[in-house]
Amino acid sequence: MDLKINEIFYSIQGESTYVGVPCIFIRLSGCNLRCTFCDTTYAYDEGKMMSVDEVMDKVESYHTRLVEITGGEPLLQDGVYILIHELIERDYTVLLETNGSITLSKVNGKVIKIMDLKCPSSGMSHKMDFSNIHYINKKDQVKFVIGDRGDYNWAKEIINRYNLLEITQVLMSPVHQTLEPNILARWILDDRLPVRFQIQLHKYIWEPNKPGI
Repeated sequence: MDLKINEIFYSIQGESTYVGVPCIFIRLSGCNLRCTFCDTTYAYDEGKMMSVDEVMDKVESYHTRLVEITGGEPLLQDGVYILIHELIERDYTVLLETNGSITLSKVNGKVIKIMDLKCPSSGMSHKMDFSNIHYINKKDQVKFVIGDRGDYNWAKEIINRYNLLEITQVLMSPVHQTLEPNILARWILDDRLPVRFQIQLHKYIWEPNKPGI
């Protein structure tokens, strides 16, 4: 089964608990959400059709065992499950970044799922499928991208409502060039909130709006 691929590239992992580690990124085309702060709008439609074998050939050319499947929204394409199977069969560590609106029920349990729960300022918080919390555990991660104090308060409420700190790893990051990192860091410290603060490291290493970083 072919996949519509926007880009495959090798870079430094800029987010998640794997931040700073060399990683292969497979960005699938297409997204069902339109977040106000989206930094990959070029992935909405652009891409080329590739077979799973072609994708694997490209992945194996980088000689690195950490792979992230991202988008867009990768779970929109049924072929992603075949790709995940092939990567796991070949002993890759597989990260899956997903936008929280599509069921995780079919995702292989060996995948490290990074679920981005969209906060109100994204304009997409009403699209979240909170039943996905049933499919995540301690090896997985839930991410909140915070644009303002309202987002932060919403995220705290969701963390408490679903007892996320007992279930999985929780990350918070500021919307790049919208909320200053030190402001979010201060809110977290003032509330003694035991989450992992992060910034999009790749945007500080490379040109921030450039594809393939």
